[in-house]
Amino acid sequence: MSRRRLRVGLALGGGAARGWAHIGVLRVMREMGIYPDIVCGTSIGALVGAAWVTGEFDNFADWVERLTRRQVFTLLDLRFAGGLIAGQSLLSALEESIPNRDIGDCDTVYGAVATDLVNGNEVWLREGSILSATRASIALPGLFSPYNHDGRWLVDGGLVNPVPVSLCRAFGADVVIAVDLNADLLERHKIAAPPGDEPDDEDELAGDVEEGLLDRLSQWVGPLLGNGGGEQAPSILEVLARSINIMMARITRSRMAGDPPDVLLAPRLAHIGLMDFHRGKETIGVGEAEAREASQLLLELCRPQRGKGAERR
Repeated sequence: MSRRRLRVGLALGGGAARGWAHIGVLRVMREMGIYPDIVCGTSIGALVGAAWVTGEFDNFADWVERLTRRQVFTLLDLRFAGGLIAGQSLLSALEESIPNRDIGDCDTVYGAVATDLVNGNEVWLREGSILSATRASIALPGLFSPYNHDGRWLVDGGLVNPVPVSLCRAFGADVVIAVDLNADLLERHKIAAPPGDEPDDEDELAGDVEEGLLDRLSQWVGPLLGNGGGEQAPSILEVLARSINIMMARITRSRMAGDPPDVLLAPRLAHIGLMDFHRGKETIGVGEAEAREASQLLLELCRPQRGKGAERR
């Protein structure tokens, strides 16, 4: 008797610039001959997933690896309306790397997760423009402006489902591989201690305050908004970044406990800042290392398959 081939689902989690690790994971999976039948993403996971299912993965990966700090800064059209970043410049840049294809026309099943800003409901985007779905899913509150999608204001799906295992299963996946970018976020760095408090050894091990593009924004925006008290108090953007990290890590743990994947990849990305999009090569390398470490388990659960259109990726 012939055995039915298992449908493989790939759940790509949210995590802003840390999401470039997804590129490394997909590269290694392709090397092993594992082509997912279903790709679902939240936030940056939705973006990388869109590049994969539209067949523009290699072009997109090349673009990510070439990104410099200056180029990233030019893509962030700063404003103070709904979020610090409007997102239109970024969306325009993405259109040059990812075709704005209808989700239903893609060879691989695709879904993105967003959050309804009005009622807090989890929204599964499974049809229509793939770039619109992506833009809605990456609207990180406080940083990216909400996105009006079919009459609803949507924000980042990480508020409700940071690693969309459930969406993969809803699409009929038999085996779900999940990539969690938030596993070590709470081990990250210390923030400035209140006057008179000395950090203990555990705080020292946590590292230094985030350096990178977010710090540049803090230096520019911070004096305009104030830091809420004292020279040593963390900046408003540092508080925002740290709060987002805590939120994503806690929600991810809760959702994973109720709906665990068959394979969990958890690249160690605490050293990559929320807005360090210019560190593409380094972050991709971390994703590759994590996937190679789990290669035996991946091969055991996912019989190598060459999916439709895989040759052109």
